Amino acid sequence: MSANLSALAYLAAGVCFILALRGLSSPETSRRGNFMGMLGMAIAVATTALSPDILKSDFEAYGLIAVGVLIGGSIGTVIALRIPMTAMPELVAAFHSLVGLAAVLVAGSALYVPDAYGIGQVGSIHMGSRIEMSLGIIIGALTFSGSIVAFAKLKGLVSGSPMVFPGQHMLNLAIGIAIVVLMAAFCIGEMHSLFWVMTLLAFLLGFTLIIPIGGADMPVVISMLNSYSGWAAAGIGFTLGNTALIITGALVGSSGAILSYIMCKGMNRSFFNVILGGFGTDGDVGGIVLNDDRPVKRGSAEDAAFVLKNAGSVIVVPGYGMAVAQAQHVLKEMIDILKREGVKVSFAIHPVAGRMPGHMNVLLAEASVPYDEVFELEDINSEFPTADVAFVIGANDVTNPAAKTDPQSPIYGMPILDVERARTVLFIKRSLGVGYAGVDNELFFRENTMMLFGDAKKMVDDILKSI
Repeated sequence: MSANLSALAYLAAGVCFILALRGLSSPETSRRGNFMGMLGMAIAVATTALSPDILKSDFEAYGLIAVGVLIGGSIGTVIALRIPMTAMPELVAAFHSLVGLAAVLVAGSALYVPDAYGIGQVGSIHMGSRIEMSLGIIIGALTFSGSIVAFAKLKGLVSGSPMVFPGQHMLNLAIGIAIVVLMAAFCIGEMHSLFWVMTLLAFLLGFTLIIPIGGADMPVVISMLNSYSGWAAAGIGFTLGNTALIITGALVGSSGAILSYIMCKGMNRSFFNVILGGFGTDGDVGGIVLNDDRPVKRGSAEDAAFVLKNAGSVIVVPGYGMAVAQAQHVLKEMIDILKREGVKVSFAIHPVAGRMPGHMNVLLAEASVPYDEVFELEDINSEFPTADVAFVIGANDVTNPAAKTDPQSPIYGMPILDVERARTVLFIKRSLGVGYAGVDNELFFRENTMMLFGDAKKMVDDILKSI
């Protein structure tokens, strides 16, 4: 394949990636967006395999490529078939780490065999390539270690609470300055030892930046790491001289940054606060400490069925508990019966419900909930005061009034779904335990709240039978 034809093919792949992002911006067009993304990737892979540099090599190169595609494709297929939707956030974090590690490995190989990349000889790599390699390995190493920490938090391997310590911001600043100094020294002298010390410090910085971020901000962290992985991929593209990687990496990096900014605005968080590892936050993160002896209004499935059957309007608020219990399908059955009885039903989605953006939208779409019945926070919040029932299934932090009433709470200032303003709140939860942000929810003790304790799927199924 000629260079001009390769450039056109890469351009076509880039257009497909842009259309993929456009399609993924809405649940209604997400399938088409996924298809365009797969088509663009297929074009990019085929173009690379047929590039002049590969064609000039022997068949051993194609054998290695085939082995790599077979191994990676097999692992990806098995994961895709087995992974539950509840584990999707940590899977995304794990995949981000692999992109970062790939950037580190490519930059490392370019350091020792630069002639294979056409960027000079050992000891005399082009200055521009030294800068590209340095940026790629710094972003890649930071992405790798930061994503590993995010994975561990989401998986529950470490606490989701902010892990803060005295002087952490000064430590991050010192590491950052050291990395910049080492990068400058490497670009001037091309010493391998400086290159690897810089890499180790970047690994450390990824750890120290993400470890103090609490569970409430984890969806923003995932989006931010997605942006980092994109820029790392773009760095690989410059090192390899691959136009498709540069375009794709820039698209992912910029779109991830924009999404992170939008989510920060939606959560009343400072964008720089998050990307700097919670810079400027108080180490003493509090929350409302509730008395465990306070009375709670407990209800049964029969009680909930009676309330729902006699309601004129119901707003359903899904959360991570619904995802864990895989209750979306039986919930859809219950809602269909209520609608046949003349009850108006809507779904309220918080931007950070679940563990990643769009988590609840995907689950509801999987259960064939009509898109026109699903509303975002800013579109549905004004409807709660006129709703007869707010049916909360597994959500916690996104309904917590502490976000509006407790300045010491780690979620203070985050816009929440105003479910407490509904006439009756039916709250399905396994216990009175705190949410992922580690904050107690005073909504449990409100006069208009009826707690329905138990597994979300079983509880909804029991309510369905009673209705």
